[in-house]
Amino acid sequence: MKLTREIKTGIIVIAGILAVIFGLSYLKSSSFFEDTKIIYAVYDNVGGLQPGTQVSINGFAVGNITDIRFKDDSGKLLVTLSIGNDFEFSSNSRAELYDTGIIGGKGIQIKPVFDGAPIVKSGDTLATETKPGLTELVQQKLTPLQMKVEGAVSHADSLLLKFNYILDEKTRFELKQSIAGLNELVSSFKGSADKLNTLLDNNTEQLDNSLKNVDNITTNFSKLSDSLANAGLSETVTNFQTTVERLNSVLGKIEKGEGSLGKLTQDEKLYDNLNAASRELDLLLQDFRLNPKRYVNVSVFGKKQKEYELPEDDPAAQNQN
Repeated sequence: MKLTREIKTGIIVIAGILAVIFGLSYLKSSSFFEDTKIIYAVYDNVGGLQPGTQVSINGFAVGNITDIRFKDDSGKLLVTLSIGNDFEFSSNSRAELYDTGIIGGKGIQIKPVFDGAPIVKSGDTLATETKPGLTELVQQKLTPLQMKVEGAVSHADSLLLKFNYILDEKTRFELKQSIAGLNELVSSFKGSADKLNTLLDNNTEQLDNSLKNVDNITTNFSKLSDSLANAGLSETVTNFQTTVERLNSVLGKIEKGEGSLGKLTQDEKLYDNLNAASRELDLLLQDFRLNPKRYVNVSVFGKKQKEYELPEDDPAAQNQN
């Protein structure tokens, strides 16, 4: 069968259309013949992520990004992921956006979860998270430092302004006078030091003699101490110490009630008996003064003895009352 020119032209056009379709599919890293599932992830900012970027799990490429578009009026971006059906993981897994290099580039890696939840299937939307890149981490560290530097500069500026305000013309004049006075004081100290050096130079011989006298005094004192030691002072001190120890021993025994003197000092009955005897003797003397006839009966020429009258201020009369 002979093909006409029109049929040949139609075949060429159809082949060109198919070539364009397959070419676009290849550029988007999408294939009609691969067994894949389509899942989605939503981000606030993709940081320059491009379609065709590979999707990985634990560093192994399992698919690619086929499309990125705005989800709705909120401005969020919907990223379409094409992943092979050979990789199964829980629908609770997360799609992490991360930096693929130091100088830029973004990629997505699946952080799989195997918790018994339903396996992700085509059309599901994964939870997302963004891993900060090196540039963002540096900015996070530098921002507080920048704020501190700016604050320090601001405080320094304020301090300089206050310092300039304090150092007015009057203060500067007084400061100059203080410095001048300090210079005069240093000069006075220098003059005093010079005079002291002159005095020492003029009295060097007297100072040497004084030092020699001090040396002689210490030598004599050493000899005196040796003489006292040879005179038996140490033995005397030892004997005195022994005597003190014996006296302490005797006093300790007396305090404990040992020995005659200790028993006398510690016997309460003896004290009570002596106290009672003293009281009875006092009563006896009082009775003797009040009633002398009871003890002494003296008659002169047969006269009747006068009764003894106790004086009013006598202590015995007061005790009797």
